[in-house]
Amino acid sequence: MPASYAYLGPEGTFTEVALRTLPETATRQLIPYVSVQSALDAVRGGEAEAAFVPIENSVEGGITTTLDELVAGAPLMIYREVLLSITFALLVRPGTELSDIKTVSAHPAAQPQVRNWLKANLPDATWESAASNADAARLVQEGRYDAAFAGEFAAARYGLTALETGIHDAENAQTRFVLVGRPARPAAPTGADKTSIVLWQRDDHPGGLRDLLGEFATRGINLMLLQSRPTGTGIGNYCFCIDAEGHISDRRVADALAGLKRICRDVRFLGSYPRADVSVAEVPAPLTGTSDGEFAAAADWVARCQDGRF
Repeated sequence: MPASYAYLGPEGTFTEVALRTLPETATRQLIPYVSVQSALDAVRGGEAEAAFVPIENSVEGGITTTLDELVAGAPLMIYREVLLSITFALLVRPGTELSDIKTVSAHPAAQPQVRNWLKANLPDATWESAASNADAARLVQEGRYDAAFAGEFAAARYGLTALETGIHDAENAQTRFVLVGRPARPAAPTGADKTSIVLWQRDDHPGGLRDLLGEFATRGINLMLLQSRPTGTGIGNYCFCIDAEGHISDRRVADALAGLKRICRDVRFLGSYPRADVSVAEVPAPLTGTSDGEFAAAADWVARCQDGRF
């Protein structure tokens, strides 16, 4: 049997479409799972080589189910990311008219992306959440709901009709997906990379978040995502999910992670991997004093001072 990738199913999800853009899927068995948690657990349990799941969208931000699994579950590591432009179709059973629709279903992350369209076109329809947009289409096929917001490509798979297409409240909406596997050595840097981590503060004190962010700012590292997630230990107790530009092998990134490890209760490394939004491996030059060469020169100077060679 070929190596397998788990993904958020069933067949016909945006996740599957994004996954199939990866060249290596031609040699992998793609297995749909009913939830993000079950797909990631398949990797933890050795049933799959990797899992492909949504982690962020440009309308609502982080996908909390995925973030919480990466924060609280057994450690996993991100190896790749894919960006997919998202527009929805309203899928119905053949013969259904807009006036017939009393219930609509989709993944919860879809609701903010179609809220205004719903208000304007189906103001009295009841929203029912589903495990995925494709699962909502399946439930419409079975007669559970009248309509589903899903990709137009899912219509044929579930014997439905696209009553409306091109539905979106925000222009150029995108969802970011990640390929997640068991911890291993990160791939070599490309020059246009991203590093993902989770931080837990030692204690809650004034300026605590500023202290964490200062480890990045003083080294000229730009942040691409900063999201707090509750730790489950009480109101006001949060950890922070962060995506930063750069690779752990970059001196300034490694130095920042070392600084954070010193001041945080815990740091979880989620991986360094190529950015999906950069087609050519070029990024702006870092701030003065933050290049790898300058870090190396400064470390060498300190070593010479310690040896009395200054």
